[in-house]
Amino acid sequence: MRKFMKEAINEAKKAYEMGEVPVGAVVAKEGQIIAMAHNMVEAKKDATAHAEILAIQKAAEEIGDWRLDKCEIYVTLEPCIMCTGAIFNSRIKRLTYGAKESSEMGLEIIRWELKKSNKSGIEIYEGIMENECKKLLEDFFKEKRDK
Repeated sequence: MRKFMKEAINEAKKAYEMGEVPVGAVVAKEGQIIAMAHNMVEAKKDATAHAEILAIQKAAEEIGDWRLDKCEIYVTLEPCIMCTGAIFNSRIKRLTYGAKESSEMGLEIIRWELKKSNKSGIEIYEGIMENECKKLLEDFFKEKRDK
């Protein structure tokens, strides 16, 4: 897990350098990275250009299928509702994220839906390398406030 999260953090650092909110995502299949991305909202002038969405798109292109049921995604920040929906709908089997986003409800909605439907669903691991992920975000927003 840590190996993939380190790569997601490297992606988040790329976003930071570009002035994007520093979030990175990695999609792995059978122990190999098949896609990596970072936030590109400002660069693409696209509200949907979140790291998770871009990584999912790249992974689907890489394997030639939208069904990523043999894949895992590693993200530096708890996914927003939009990204949570994309992760769920792409059938990714495991989500691992670093920093918690207390204002997001996406994962709670998925947990509620899974419980309601009695589906096994997605495995979720929280707080992996949380301090490193959180520090990037804190530094980024502190820098923005100081300007």
